[in-house]
Amino acid sequence: MTDPTPLAAFARRRLPVSAAPLGLRQSVGWRPGVGGAAVHSELFASGHDASGAGLTLAMALDQSRGDERPFLWVQDKAALRRSGRPYRPGLPSALRARLIHVAADRPEDALFALEEGLRCRDLAFVLGELAGNPRALGLTASRRLSLVAEKHGVLLWLVRLDAKRDLSSARMRWQVSAAPSAPPRWNPAAPGAPTWRGELFRAWAHPPGEWVLSDDNGTLCAGASTSSARADLGAWGTHNARSV
Repeated sequence: MTDPTPLAAFARRRLPVSAAPLGLRQSVGWRPGVGGAAVHSELFASGHDASGAGLTLAMALDQSRGDERPFLWVQDKAALRRSGRPYRPGLPSALRARLIHVAADRPEDALFALEEGLRCRDLAFVLGELAGNPRALGLTASRRLSLVAEKHGVLLWLVRLDAKRDLSSARMRWQVSAAPSAPPRWNPAAPGAPTWRGELFRAWAHPPGEWVLSDDNGTLCAGASTSSARADLGAWGTHNARSV
């Protein structure tokens, strides 16, 4: 039996890659269980399906396993029109009794609610949904959210519905969409596990990459990454240093 590689050792122990040497962190592609969650992540998704919120909940469950604190879900009016309110019976069983929902009239109100939620350490995480590119969500507002999340240690996932990629201080930025599910093993005619295609196009601690992600009974699983075929780590390091 060969000795485990440093990365394998971190994956087996589920330690954050932030505990690894800097050179190893900056050459490791993201995958569930390695690297932990960024305090502030953005997911760009279509408003015609629930891929953004669905993958966010799967990521949150993967990172907060065993945490029974409530979580906050904030939507502005435009996001409500596109995706509707959360349907409690349709949420993962571990989250149904923990939901705190806020419906905000304006993006400014939604950002205020998100910031106040991040100041509350009694929350496991905060999920926000904003539609389009509201002027209120500029780089300054994004930076405020990052600083508050870092200060209080509450994870933030911000779902951007039908939005263009703009300037942001988010530590991880994803483009996500729904993907075909693999046929179930015992009944090919039954619905498959929720599945998404995720492109990590910017991150502070990992090179870009693409994965097929699925929720296997509450465990986030990732298919093969294509990052090695398309990412030049040296160029990525220079590009990432811009911190945008």
